[in-house]
Amino acid sequence: MSSYQTVKIEREEGITWVILNRPEKRNAMSPQMHAEMVDLLTELEYDPETRALVLTGAGDAWCAGQDLQTFFRDLENDPKGQVRAHTDSHTWRWQKLYTYPKPTIAMVNGYCFGGGFTQLIACDFAIAAEDAQFGLSEINWAVLPGGFVSKALTEALGLRDACWYALTGDKFDGKEAARARLVHRAVPRERLREEVVTLAKRLMKLNPAAYRATKMAIKAVRNMGEAESLDYLAAKQLEREVLDREGGRSTALAQFLDDKTYRPGIAAYDRKGT
Repeated sequence: MSSYQTVKIEREEGITWVILNRPEKRNAMSPQMHAEMVDLLTELEYDPETRALVLTGAGDAWCAGQDLQTFFRDLENDPKGQVRAHTDSHTWRWQKLYTYPKPTIAMVNGYCFGGGFTQLIACDFAIAAEDAQFGLSEINWAVLPGGFVSKALTEALGLRDACWYALTGDKFDGKEAARARLVHRAVPRERLREEVVTLAKRLMKLNPAAYRATKMAIKAVRNMGEAESLDYLAAKQLEREVLDREGGRSTALAQFLDDKTYRPGIAAYDRKGT
């Protein structure tokens, strides 16, 4: 795996921690970070040791948004660099994370502002420290929320909350983020890593093919009509059966009907041999 300067990884029993690593800038995103994240997420997608991915930040911040100096000012006279930076930014923060084939969890350990909302919402799950700080301050700069943020907001928040935060620029904490459903839950800072590890271990017990297909089904059909949804879901079910190397459905049925060792809704079926 390549050596990175703005991102680092840690590993723990199948969990790979991807850590945005510019703590002196509160992990504000530079063109270099975007390029490194595209490369890293591609590597981890095919890494057998990575069964769940946790995205977090070094120091006291999760991500303070785009680095205005390196992302905008330094590229003012570099149109090729601008295109590359914008492409890499959207590629990893939305196109890759939103459809990532493995479980993804945002562990929000501190400041999350502006462009940081995009990758937060793209992750499957988000758990924040209760004292983490969130905000969309772009309105105070007389600009729109950065890049894809306005669309990402509509994927997670109701219209009223999205308008309130984007149009007022108000800051809010992890508890308020959980109330608005920007994150799934907020916990005391000292319990944050424990909560994330517990969730990751639970997700790693699930059938990978079924997890992937279910994620894509839920995210795709929300913008489809009834007939289109039925066709899509039927195709996804067939795809799951073809790609499932574990034979998850047949294994679960055998454990439920024949062995009497599995009860749906209580835990995942026993993935023996995986």
